[in-house]
Amino acid sequence: MPVVEELIRTEQDGTISFGNYKLNAKAKHDNFEHDGDLYKVKTFYEITKLERNGSFVYESVPGTAVEHFHVDDAKVEFLVEGSQDAQVTLQLEEDCEYEVFVDDAAVGGMKTNRSGKLVVGVELNEGTAVKVKVIRK
Repeated sequence: MPVVEELIRTEQDGTISFGNYKLNAKAKHDNFEHDGDLYKVKTFYEITKLERNGSFVYESVPGTAVEHFHVDDAKVEFLVEGSQDAQVTLQLEEDCEYEVFVDDAAVGGMKTNRSGKLVVGVELNEGTAVKVKVIRK
Protein backbone atom coordinates (compact mmCIF):
# COMPACT_ATOMS: atom_id res chain seq x y z
CA MET A 1 0.00 0.00 0.00
CA PRO A 2 1.67 3.22 -1.06
CA VAL A 3 1.55 6.48 0.86
CA VAL A 4 -0.94 9.08 -0.34
CA GLU A 5 1.30 11.49 -2.28
CA GLU A 6 -1.51 14.07 -2.67
CA LEU A 7 -2.13 13.79 1.13
CA ILE A 8 -5.88 13.08 0.68
CA ARG A 9 -7.98 11.68 -2.16
CA THR A 10 -11.35 10.16 -2.97
CA GLU A 11 -11.31 6.52 -4.06
CA GLN A 12 -13.52 5.01 -6.76
CA ASP A 13 -15.55 3.16 -4.10
CA GLY A 14 -16.50 6.47 -2.43
CA THR A 15 -14.11 6.18 0.51
CA ILE A 16 -11.17 8.48 1.24
CA SER A 17 -7.46 7.80 1.60
CA PHE A 18 -5.02 10.08 3.38
CA GLY A 19 -1.64 10.36 5.09
CA ASN A 20 2.04 10.11 4.25
CA TYR A 21 4.25 8.77 7.04
CA LYS A 22 7.38 9.09 4.88
CA LEU A 23 7.44 12.91 4.97
CA ASN A 24 10.23 14.47 7.05
CA ALA A 25 8.39 17.80 7.42
CA LYS A 26 4.77 18.53 8.31
CA ALA A 27 2.41 18.84 5.35
CA LYS A 28 -1.29 19.65 5.28
CA HIS A 29 -4.17 19.80 2.85
CA ASP A 30 -7.11 21.97 3.84
CA ASN A 31 -10.67 22.28 2.50
CA PHE A 32 -10.80 18.93 0.70
CA GLU A 33 -14.44 18.34 -0.21
CA HIS A 34 -15.94 14.86 -0.01
CA ASP A 35 -19.67 14.04 0.17
CA GLY A 36 -20.53 17.60 1.20
CA ASP A 37 -18.00 17.69 4.06
CA LEU A 38 -14.71 19.59 4.25
CA TYR A 39 -11.68 17.61 5.37
CA LYS A 40 -8.27 18.70 6.59
CA VAL A 41 -5.30 16.37 6.87
CA LYS A 42 -1.97 17.01 8.58
CA THR A 43 0.69 14.37 8.17
CA PHE A 44 4.36 13.46 8.41
CA TYR A 45 6.45 10.76 10.05
CA GLU A 46 5.48 11.73 13.63
CA ILE A 47 1.67 12.08 13.30
CA THR A 48 -1.25 11.85 10.90
CA LYS A 49 -4.44 13.72 11.78
CA LEU A 50 -7.78 14.02 9.95
CA GLU A 51 -10.54 16.52 10.69
CA ARG A 52 -14.02 16.76 9.15
CA ASN A 53 -15.81 20.12 9.23
CA GLY A 54 -13.37 21.31 11.91
CA SER A 55 -13.91 18.30 14.20
CA PHE A 56 -11.43 15.55 15.08
CA VAL A 57 -11.88 12.23 13.21
CA TYR A 58 -8.59 10.26 13.20
CA GLU A 59 -5.10 10.54 14.62
CA SER A 60 -2.14 8.19 14.60
CA VAL A 61 1.16 8.43 16.40
CA PRO A 62 3.51 7.95 14.65
CA GLY A 63 2.23 8.95 11.20
CA THR A 64 0.46 6.47 8.95
CA ALA A 65 -1.09 6.13 5.50
CA VAL A 66 -4.80 5.24 5.53
CA GLU A 67 -6.74 3.85 2.59
CA HIS A 68 -10.45 3.29 2.05
CA PHE A 69 -11.47 5.11 5.25
CA HIS A 70 -15.23 4.68 5.67
CA VAL A 71 -17.47 5.82 8.51
CA ASP A 72 -21.21 5.26 8.95
CA ASP A 73 -23.58 5.07 11.93
CA ALA A 74 -22.60 1.49 12.75
CA LYS A 75 -18.89 1.19 11.97
CA VAL A 76 -15.53 2.62 10.95
CA GLU A 77 -13.23 0.64 8.69
CA PHE A 78 -9.97 1.30 6.89
CA LEU A 79 -6.58 -0.07 5.87
CA VAL A 80 -3.56 1.42 7.64
CA GLU A 81 0.17 1.21 6.99
CA GLY A 82 3.15 2.69 8.79
CA SER A 83 6.84 2.23 9.38
CA GLN A 84 6.27 1.07 12.98
CA ASP A 85 3.51 0.17 15.44
CA ALA A 86 0.99 2.99 15.87
CA GLN A 87 -1.57 4.23 18.34
CA VAL A 88 -4.73 5.15 16.42
CA THR A 89 -7.35 7.39 18.03
CA LEU A 90 -10.83 7.59 16.49
CA GLN A 91 -13.68 9.97 17.24
CA LEU A 92 -16.85 7.93 17.73
CA GLU A 93 -20.07 8.31 19.68
CA GLU A 94 -19.48 9.08 23.34
CA ASP A 95 -20.06 6.48 26.03
CA CYS A 96 -20.75 3.60 23.60
CA GLU A 97 -19.50 0.02 23.31
CA TYR A 98 -17.60 -1.07 20.20
CA GLU A 99 -16.11 -4.35 18.99
CA VAL A 100 -12.65 -3.90 17.45
CA PHE A 101 -11.16 -6.13 14.73
CA VAL A 102 -7.60 -5.99 13.38
CA ASP A 103 -7.05 -8.05 10.21
CA ASP A 104 -10.44 -9.70 10.90
CA ALA A 105 -9.31 -10.95 14.33
CA ALA A 106 -11.39 -9.74 17.28
CA VAL A 107 -9.31 -7.58 19.60
CA GLY A 108 -12.18 -7.23 22.06
CA GLY A 109 -14.84 -4.85 23.19
CA MET A 110 -13.95 -1.27 24.01
CA LYS A 111 -15.96 1.61 25.37
CA THR A 112 -15.52 5.22 24.35
CA ASN A 113 -15.02 7.83 27.02
CA ARG A 114 -17.17 10.93 27.55
CA SER A 115 -15.42 12.68 24.68
CA GLY A 116 -16.14 9.74 22.32
CA LYS A 117 -12.52 8.81 21.70
CA LEU A 118 -11.41 5.22 21.17
CA VAL A 119 -7.71 4.27 21.10
CA VAL A 120 -6.44 1.18 19.27
CA GLY A 121 -2.85 -0.06 19.17
CA VAL A 122 -1.95 -1.51 15.76
CA GLU A 123 1.16 -3.55 14.98
CA LEU A 124 2.50 -2.32 11.64
CA ASN A 125 5.24 -3.35 9.23
CA GLU A 126 6.16 -1.02 6.40
CA GLY A 127 4.75 -2.19 3.08
CA THR A 128 1.94 -4.26 4.65
CA ALA A 129 -1.53 -2.81 5.18
CA VAL A 130 -3.54 -3.82 8.24
CA LYS A 131 -7.35 -3.82 8.14
CA VAL A 132 -9.07 -2.13 11.09
CA LYS A 133 -12.80 -2.38 11.69
CA VAL A 134 -14.67 -0.89 14.66
CA ILE A 135 -18.33 -1.92 14.96
CA ARG A 136 -20.84 -0.37 17.34
CA LYS A 137 -22.48 -2.98 19.60
